[in-house]
Amino acid sequence: MKLEVDVKRCEGHGLCLQAAPQVLHHNENSEVVIDVEVLSGEALAQAEAAVRICPVAALRLTPKP
Repeated sequence: MKLEVDVKRCEGHGLCLQAAPQVLHHNENSEVVIDVEVLSGEALAQAEAAVRICPVAALRLTPKP
């Protein structure tokens, strides 16, 4: 699976960073940056939690081709 962020929708609440510290971080402009290209194991579990917790649905999981 792969995590994607809709930067236009993201409002920078940071809840996803708390849910997925191994997967995401904020850059110097407070934009969400995805650190893990292909998710599995604990990283996938964290990404799933981040998707669920995002109040503006700016994150989604997609199959990795």
